Amino acid sequence: MNFALRIPDYYKKEIMQVKGDTSINQFIVNAIAEKLSALHTEEYLQERAKRGSREHALSVLDRVADVPAEDFDRID
Repeated sequence: MNFALRIPDYYKKEIMQVKGDTSINQFIVNAIAEKLSALHTEEYLQERAKRGSREHALSVLDRVADVPAEDFDRID
């Protein structure tokens, strides 16, 4: 599938700076794949959220031991 694509100069300059060794075409294809993945992830998470419940989440948290966090897990 081919598309004629007009990229504003300010985007083209930025793409050239960040694309590394890949072609502009491959960079754009990867950007499209990344965007589609993000959209599908959002849809998936929304579906999962509909099936969940606050009560269930709280009941899971209630089963966690009430002990201080390990040193490597602390946020100071």
